[in-house]
Amino acid sequence: MQATAKIFAGRATEDLAQKISKSYGQDLGKIQMLHFSDGEFQPSFEETVRGGRVFIVQSTTPPADNLFEMLQMIDAAKRASAKHITAVLPYFGYARQDRKDKPRVPIGAKLVANLLMAAGATRIMTMDLHADQIQGFFEVPVDHLYVSSLFLPDIQKLKLTDLTIASPDMGGSKRANNYGNKLGAEVVICYKQRKAANEIGSMTVIGDVEGRNVVLLDDMVDTAGTLTKAADMLLAKGALSVRAYCTHPVLSGEAYERIENSALEELVVTDTIPLKRPSDKIRVISVAGLFADVMKRVHQHESISGHFIM
Repeated sequence: MQATAKIFAGRATEDLAQKISKSYGQDLGKIQMLHFSDGEFQPSFEETVRGGRVFIVQSTTPPADNLFEMLQMIDAAKRASAKHITAVLPYFGYARQDRKDKPRVPIGAKLVANLLMAAGATRIMTMDLHADQIQGFFEVPVDHLYVSSLFLPDIQKLKLTDLTIASPDMGGSKRANNYGNKLGAEVVICYKQRKAANEIGSMTVIGDVEGRNVVLLDDMVDTAGTLTKAADMLLAKGALSVRAYCTHPVLSGEAYERIENSALEELVVTDTIPLKRPSDKIRVISVAGLFADVMKRVHQHESISGHFIM
C-alpha cells in the first residue's frame, strides 16, 4: 500500500501552503522552528517522514533566510530518511540570474539549483520560471507549471472586444504570442532600453494598439516601472484600456504607488508571493488548486503533461 504523502510549509508562503494542503485533502505536516538569540534558526519535523514522500512548500523570495530555510528543511527530511523530497517553489528566487550578462558575475539560478540538489531534493516543482532554460540546471526532475490554465479563462471572462495581447519587453514575446493564439487576439511588443537595472531609458511599441483593449503579460512584476510605463505609453498610443496579468507579485520599492497612480485598469497576480498590503487595483488568483492537483498526480505516478501546456 502506498504511503500518504506529507506536505510541510516554510514560513514565507505558509498561507499558500495551507490552501494547497486543503485542496489536496489533508492537513499540513507538523514542524517547529527553533530560534537562537543570534538569529540562527533550526527546523524540526515533529512527525515521521521515514520512507515516504515529502512536499516542502516555500517560495524563495528575499531575504535569503527563506532560501536557507528551504535548504535546511530538505536536509532535515533527507536525514530523517524520507524517500522522495520534492521542493515546491511557487516562486523560484534568483531566476533572473540565469546567465552571465557581463564579466565577473555569478549565475545565481544555477547556484540555487546546485544548493537544492546538494541539500537532498529529489524533485523540483515551480511555476513560470523567468527563463525556461533554468530547468536544465537541475539533474533531478523539474515540474515547470504554467499559470496560463488560470489566466486564460480569467481573460476570457472579461469578454473584451478588440483584444490585443502585449508583452512589456522582447523577452516575453513568446508568452504573448501563445496567449494571442489561444485567445484569437492580436499581439504587440513593447520595446524598451534600460539605463541600468530597474531603470528604463525609453520605450515604444511594435504594433498598433489604437482602439484596442490591451492585456499586458509578464512572469513577474518587481518595481512595476516597466509595467506602468508600458501602460501609460499604450494609452498614449490610442489604446482604449490597459490591464496586466503577472504571475509573481514581487512588488518591491515604489511598486504599489506606481501601480495605483498608473493607467492600469487592474493588475491580476497569483499568490505565489504574499502581497505586502492590499490594493484596489490588484486582484489575486490562487494557484493552490493547481499545485495540489499536480502534487497528487506526482504522488500517484499519473501524467501531469496537461499542466505544461502554455
